[in-house]
Amino acid sequence: MQSLLERHWYSEKVGFWQVFFVLPDLLLAVLVTLRRFLYRVGLIPSWRSPVPVIVVGNVTVGGTGKTPLVIWLAEQLKEKGYSPGIVSRGYGGSAHQITEVVKGADASLVGDEPLLIAMRTTCPVWIGRKRPELVRALLEANPQCDVIISDDGLQHYALQRDFEIVVIDGVRRYGNGAMLPFGPMREPPSRVLEADAVVVNGGDADFFGGEHLMRLNGGGFFLLSDIRKTAKAKDFEGKKIHAFAGIGHPARFFNQLRQLGLDVVEHPFPDHHPYSPGDLQIGEAGVILMTEKDAVKCLKFHQKNIWVLPVHAEVIMGLEDKVVERIESFYGRKVA
Repeated sequence: MQSLLERHWYSEKVGFWQVFFVLPDLLLAVLVTLRRFLYRVGLIPSWRSPVPVIVVGNVTVGGTGKTPLVIWLAEQLKEKGYSPGIVSRGYGGSAHQITEVVKGADASLVGDEPLLIAMRTTCPVWIGRKRPELVRALLEANPQCDVIISDDGLQHYALQRDFEIVVIDGVRRYGNGAMLPFGPMREPPSRVLEADAVVVNGGDADFFGGEHLMRLNGGGFFLLSDIRKTAKAKDFEGKKIHAFAGIGHPARFFNQLRQLGLDVVEHPFPDHHPYSPGDLQIGEAGVILMTEKDAVKCLKFHQKNIWVLPVHAEVIMGLEDKVVERIESFYGRKVA
């Protein structure tokens, strides 16, 4: 069902029947915009954090690359002397209460993306449904944190924010531009114009329009059962390679592997797929390649042939400087 919807959302063909969706799509866009307006004017209450809040989100459903950007931003702020704390909804996890995400946590409880962020950044990472309560809990337990990064929190207007970053897929962009369920949009495309920064993951960015280009770089693999063992793409020559991806846009991972010169058998799964050992039965002769996001859900498996491709975000056009400038404006002085 999901794949059928996505084919419709991102198809370049326009069917005559789509005219019947124009009015309901317009109504949904009006309702979403009205909700945001009510928060803005205070008719629906929102909470102001005692430290600046940087929101990383998107206006479409599906993966756009928020997690690598959150990791990159946290590392950039740490290098500049800040102490970030990170909050997330914890999609894919079963936790129903505010929970701290620690290394070694169960991804089925806390979610794959928060666990990956915690492992890569060593920042305090907390998950929960209600953002204001979540930020208060994180700050109470970690008073050293002087900035909050909210992962996938663009539409959570109950938490006021000081800087918004919208991440878009540079290839798929906004699809047909229609609101859910007629298209992939959570909010109208015009919402992007109100963000403080737009980051384009792959494809081409409009530099003159102020967009920042993000590239996800990765060329080396590590063995999931022993991270000390590493490999390059050429080390898999002559082997049967199975690529598994349970992310928002699996084709991005498969294409990345092909750019490394690998011929792979594709195994796409829905985003946040809860892997089981049965999903990975490929035979003794083959090897499995995975994203880090998928791999954190397979840490307890006993298979010896799972290799992981870590990626590192590279963002150009000085995004980190804009964020730091806003943080300094919040405090009225330099923190570091």
